Amino acid sequence: GLDKKGEKNILVFDLGGGTFDVSILTIDNGVFEVISTNGDTHLGGEDFDQRIMEYFMKLIKKKHGKDVSADVKAVQKLRREAERAKRSLSNQHQVRVEIESLHDGLDFSEPLTRARFEELNNDLFRKTMGPVKKAMEDAGMKKSQIDEIVLVGGSTRIPKVQALLREYFDGKEPNKGINPDEP
Repeated sequence: GLDKKGEKNILVFDLGGGTFDVSILTIDNGVFEVISTNGDTHLGGEDFDQRIMEYFMKLIKKKHGKDVSADVKAVQKLRREAERAKRSLSNQHQVRVEIESLHDGLDFSEPLTRARFEELNNDLFRKTMGPVKKAMEDAGMKKSQIDEIVLVGGSTRIPKVQALLREYFDGKEPNKGINPDEP
């Protein structure tokens, strides 16, 4: 084939806490050029936490007949534990969320599986593919022209997000090397 003299096309998939950005860059002899960008300013890890939280709140209402939505402290605790559960589910298939005296003397203890987490957020995970397609179209590139997929942001550790990208790029493995917002 043609000698590309080290020219590479890179897709950066950046899914942080509150925003989502896709950029397509070319790098040639160490010089970066941004070819296209896209994203969603209202999509990120916090949305995934919110879905877990709402799920637990529904569960509490169904099982115990208690509405915790107006209890600020309880909601904060649930949000914190939802985020912790989300992080753990990136390398475990199930976690147990436990909060002592969450609300009105209620001790909360519930399992959350990765499958359920993926189900709760399926539409949001899929939503990330729109900006990827759009950035590709704007760059005028075929999937096969992307040499490297770089993952940035804590939420890119979610296995389902990686799987959707891998699927979109016909089996190409995303590069998990960079995580600037490591806690």
